[in-house]
Amino acid sequence: MIATSKPAPHHLRRDEIVDWQTYSDDRDTLRTAVLEIKKPRRVHLGDHLTFLFENHETIRYQVQEIMRAERIVRESAIREEIATYNSMLGGPGQLGCALLIEIEEEEQRRPLLESWLGLQECLYAELADGTRIRAGYDPTQVGRGRLSAVQYLTFDLPEGPVRLGSEFPTLELSVDLNEAQRVALATDLAATRG
Repeated sequence: MIATSKPAPHHLRRDEIVDWQTYSDDRDTLRTAVLEIKKPRRVHLGDHLTFLFENHETIRYQVQEIMRAERIVRESAIREEIATYNSMLGGPGQLGCALLIEIEEEEQRRPLLESWLGLQECLYAELADGTRIRAGYDPTQVGRGRLSAVQYLTFDLPEGPVRLGSEFPTLELSVDLNEAQRVALATDLAATRG
């Protein structure tokens, strides 16, 4: 969790969340809009790694979806969801994302997650000048003897990245971000600074 006395400018506020029934009235329209927002924020790295970068609108959507699915109405529970999802956005100057480690074959999943222990320390975002910024991660997401299939990461960046990559010995990969991805991430990074 981010320890700040007031929310960062890009964080979700309680007054932006409506009750689940009101949300349900416009859910289809909102879902379509958010899926478009998410497209340039989804970055595939190789066959197994997908970065899902979050911003204010994607987090708002996720909170509303959780409230709808779980029929959450208690104020304390709503505020807890907001705090949890805001922590995924990171603080000022940070981009937050979920890293999905996607291994379809069940018999390969556990051995690969065991062999990739330490991957979270080898992920980076690269700037236009070639500077590589390592991902920040929560050590509690790393299981005993194996990596969790979902990792929540942050990148402390002075500017939007142009490439994402891994320097893990058996997963040395990189991917250049396309124009839409670079613009989306640079816009989200600017929003973190207010």
